[in-house]
Amino acid sequence: MSQIDTILTLIAQKHLGIDTLQTRHADSLDFHDTAVWCIRDALEAAFKAGVELGASSPKATEAEIAKD
Repeated sequence: MSQIDTILTLIAQKHLGIDTLQTRHADSLDFHDTAVWCIRDALEAAFKAGVELGASSPKATEAEIAKD
């Protein structure tokens, strides 16, 4: 599991009460009734995790940016 997948799974577990983000091919397992405030908390946690991950990542050089 990638670092991002791990972070998203932890957020889903903590804020949404969802055990896994893997498709399980069963409506009762793949669809969830979630309060809007829980969704907001999960989105805020994901945003903060992205900011932290971005701040700790090495910055691209001008040559790498020009290559794209």
